[in-house]
Amino acid sequence: MQRSDGTLEELARLFAEKCHGRIDQRRKYTGEPYIVHPAAVVETVRSVPHTEAMLCAAWLHDVVEDTGVTLAEVERAFGAEVASLVEMLTDPSCPDDGNRERRKAIDREHTAQASREAKTIKLADLLDNTKTILERDPDFARVYMAEKELLLDSLKEGDPTLWKRAREQVDRYKDAL
Repeated sequence: MQRSDGTLEELARLFAEKCHGRIDQRRKYTGEPYIVHPAAVVETVRSVPHTEAMLCAAWLHDVVEDTGVTLAEVERAFGAEVASLVEMLTDPSCPDDGNRERRKAIDREHTAQASREAKTIKLADLLDNTKTILERDPDFARVYMAEKELLLDSLKEGDPTLWKRAREQVDRYKDAL
């Protein structure tokens, strides 16, 4: 999966790896280096119709939220198209916006305005996060899956195969309750 061909995607992978690594960001439940999550998102996006900009944004989808990198830095390094996708994937809410329910509503409104390409990446992100949460944190899964079900309504314009997989995750979870 790791490439060293000098493409914009490779540069995005290296940038994301550096940004998440600089703060020693780890996956919450496994302690793995955080870059395993963007890598999984990229591979899912790669499995459906995509562009190089989408793959770059998949690598970079959490750098603004999590590492202190700005959208301006992303744009300087990767161009306006990639920066626009990253902006669409970056939750705009902050703790001052109210309780979790209110913050998630703000984030859903933002996602509803995203492009088809950004929604496809967001679906890939949800698929990977859902798998981890269901396996590792059944208590939080109740909250997360209810939020995900609401978010899916905003993601229908994304890739239909990924949307169907995400919907099936929610339905399997609800059936198991």
